[in-house]
Amino acid sequence: MGTPLATLSLLETRVLGVLIEKQRTVPDSYPLTLNALVSGCSQKTSRNPVLEVSDAEAQAAIDSLKTYHLVDESSGGRVSRYAHNFDRVLRVPSQSAILLAVLMLRGPQTAGELRIACERMHNFADISAVEGFLNELAERPNGALVTKLSRLPGAREGRWAQLLGGAVADDVGTAAHYTGGDSSLGEVAALKSNVARLEAEVGALKALLSRVCAELGISDAP
Repeated sequence: MGTPLATLSLLETRVLGVLIEKQRTVPDSYPLTLNALVSGCSQKTSRNPVLEVSDAEAQAAIDSLKTYHLVDESSGGRVSRYAHNFDRVLRVPSQSAILLAVLMLRGPQTAGELRIACERMHNFADISAVEGFLNELAERPNGALVTKLSRLPGAREGRWAQLLGGAVADDVGTAAHYTGGDSSLGEVAALKSNVARLEAEVGALKALLSRVCAELGISDAP
């Protein structure tokens, strides 16, 4: 690939991740029908953020990815089926494509978490093998496809994030660099959703703490 790929939306990266994942976990059903692809995009497990994707939204993402030659359409019986060209278009080995798929589906992960999450698609020998492929993706002459985020206080490993969807907000307040452009609206919406969820959880914990303190007859912290 001679030039950096245009920034993909959250849904476009989800579609690609699902196609790469299902190619290896359910090969008998691959290429996928639109219904199967929508189900994979909307499933509640192994996805972050969790999305509710309609047929029309998935079809629009497919059509966009087809313009980059990342997805091919074929006819199988009475329905269309879809397959990815990810490895060939981006010129990455299958192991790297699998790592990117997990990052597109689950969000930032440590090398150890990636090794476990990839087990159904590829068995990496050890964490250093995972890191070797990640470092290659981060140092590509045509543009990095992953970046390593700053290590959180107390964490043993730094997390890795994919850059196909644009710049990634670092947890310590910096932004990972990517030449493809700004974050998509879908990513911003996902981040706002996560913030709202966390705020709700904090509110619930505060309410629980107040009740416990009241029952024990002590004053809770301000």
